[in-house]
Amino acid sequence: MSRPVEAVVFDWGGTLTPWHDVDLPEQWRVFAREVHGVPVGSPEVSDADLAEAHRLADRILEVEAAAWRRGRDEHSSAALADILDAAGIDPEHDRHHLALAAYRRFWEPHTFTDPQVRPLWEGLRERGIQVGVLSNTIWSREYHREIFARDGVLDLVDADLYSSELDHVKPHPEVFRAACRAVGVDPVRAVYVGDRIFEDVHGPQQVGMRAIWIPHSDIPASQRVEVTAVPDARAHELLDVLAVVDAWNAA
Repeated sequence: MSRPVEAVVFDWGGTLTPWHDVDLPEQWRVFAREVHGVPVGSPEVSDADLAEAHRLADRILEVEAAAWRRGRDEHSSAALADILDAAGIDPEHDRHHLALAAYRRFWEPHTFTDPQVRPLWEGLRERGIQVGVLSNTIWSREYHREIFARDGVLDLVDADLYSSELDHVKPHPEVFRAACRAVGVDPVRAVYVGDRIFEDVHGPQQVGMRAIWIPHSDIPASQRVEVTAVPDARAHELLDVLAVVDAWNAA
């Protein structure tokens, strides 16, 4: 029996944004140097101050890595504030806002929306298909929506959910059910698009969604989970999603 597609929900990082190899330890060195008042380029930085900042960065990185491992193993979520708190960061510290700003500047080049997103989402909307976003992230909903607004695509999002504000991360079935509720569509009439087999194919298929895999990200071995899930379709670039959906809706 034909199951017309009424909503397409997208992963964010590596799907709506191009995949980038990121120096993950450096994100926290940038943050920690601001906390300790020794930002990059400061002319008067002692070896002791720099070493102390880098010890703090290593501690935050360890806490963050543990949070992501729990996400893969237990499907529990985490938020940036939780990670910083667990690493002993005082949010009332007088340099905290500077450190967060430096952290965001570090990540900004890796957050830009793929140029194909707007024509893809416009194409889905023209077909009467809802557009959703469901992302595993430690960042806030507000921050992600600022990114979409900056890149001129926020107006095309019908519903967006972020694990930082949910109890679980992908591939837990409940987050996909929540995404379908948010776009007002039964899971069997919804599609999920992402770049990871475990989170983005196995996950949505558990609740009856179809999954389109975009295999253009170089997922680190430490982040991979072996599963036997097979995508319902593959898209080698984002605009391929329109052809896949059109074929399903014509069947």
